Amino acid sequence: MQQDNPVTLAVIIGAHGVTGEVRLKVFTEDLAAYTDFNGGTLSLKSVRHGSNGMIARIAEVTDRNKAEALRGTELTVPRSALPPLEDGEYYHTDLLGLPAVSTTGEALGHVVAIDDFGAGDVIEIERPSEDGKPGKRFMIPMNADAVPEWDAEKLVVEVGFIV
Repeated sequence: MQQDNPVTLAVIIGAHGVTGEVRLKVFTEDLAAYTDFNGGTLSLKSVRHGSNGMIARIAEVTDRNKAEALRGTELTVPRSALPPLEDGEYYHTDLLGLPAVSTTGEALGHVVAIDDFGAGDVIEIERPSEDGKPGKRFMIPMNADAVPEWDAEKLVVEVGFIV
């Protein structure tokens, strides 16, 4: 895990009003806990709930044209700015790209996606490519039965969950 890698906490999805507020799609529980984004180039002044995501005021954005120009901009912080984790917790950014191996040591591929369909996180693993074609993907639940261990180096998958 790289402590300085940028982690996306929100993305600007459009302008709100004429005074430069922006609409955000937020990927964290408490965006207001952060004030500086994108290496200090954007400063969060305020954030509130809106009908289509969160509404934010960014100090550097003073009119609708500037707000519209930022559509699609990700708001990032360094990984080291995130709160420490308890045992058994993880940030999605730490799992993405990890090599996956079986409990018997077989290389399975790497983690390419993490989804939550309502019953907990589901990890998507892509097998290595073959004959120039992308590798096949399979999904497993991110729980202790399917993933008995993981760390910054690899994710271990119980053999019975491998497709």
